[in-house]
Amino acid sequence: MNESHPRISKAVIPAAGLGTRFLPATKATPKEMLPVVDKPAIQYVVEEAVGAGLSDVLMITGRNKRPLEDHFDRNYELEEALIKKGDQERLAKVQESSDLATMHYVRQGDPRGLGHAVLCAAPHVGDEPFAVLLGDDLIDPRDPLLARMVEVQERVGGSVVALMEVEPSQIHLYGCAAVEPTGDADVVKVTNLVEKPDPADAPSNYAIIGRYVLDPAVFGILRETEPGRGGEIQLTDALQKLAADESAGGPVHGVVFKGRRYDTGDRGDYLRAIVRLACEREDLGPDFRNWLRGYVTEEMQGL
Repeated sequence: MNESHPRISKAVIPAAGLGTRFLPATKATPKEMLPVVDKPAIQYVVEEAVGAGLSDVLMITGRNKRPLEDHFDRNYELEEALIKKGDQERLAKVQESSDLATMHYVRQGDPRGLGHAVLCAAPHVGDEPFAVLLGDDLIDPRDPLLARMVEVQERVGGSVVALMEVEPSQIHLYGCAAVEPTGDADVVKVTNLVEKPDPADAPSNYAIIGRYVLDPAVFGILRETEPGRGGEIQLTDALQKLAADESAGGPVHGVVFKGRRYDTGDRGDYLRAIVRLACEREDLGPDFRNWLRGYVTEEMQGL
């Protein structure tokens, strides 16, 4: 392994958002704890990090986020009750979340944007490259995006972002990348980044989705980054500076993702994610698919 590209072991998960799109459900329950079938969305994200070899996980939290810590902690009273019942199956599910990873937590305080949330991780991360996983994006484990990003970063250094092609009319919802091809079909070099551009001004239809592998040089840039769009410190602005000046912390590359992604930050996509994942479950899928076929048939006949 090249000494300048050390192995990545730490993942950062920003989870301080208010979840206003899911009110009133998120008035007292963190949006990250909303269930996707029978498991909270945030557990899928932690499992993804662990699956890519990143077992040291720092979660950036805020007020009313204590249930996140409780979920990944031991619950001895519940475990004892399940042991007395002889319910080994549910006991294993309860213990699974507490045994997943080495979890750490830090509060963001004022919600000043994704860039500020990432900056809160600096004392924990230190001078190592690290991954950032946004909790609203669930990546299907059969499409190992993060593992590929880690592989690219360890090979070429610098920072790596996840990109997905979207309809030009939708690019204003995302950070957008201007890119150049490389020798790898799924890897591009990022030459510029723009946060939520107007479609007419977008340099491409490559949207940044919620996975990053970052060089620690990003911390120094974030400390000097002024609030941007929405009055928040934007991670995209810091990455744009890295892309423009490789001497500041290496190049920025993008891995173009064409796999299965579920956006649990949108109510419609959240419901679609539940349906898709439930249909694929061995224990739920057969009966649920039969019910779904019947329901759709009845709805179509009623049109």
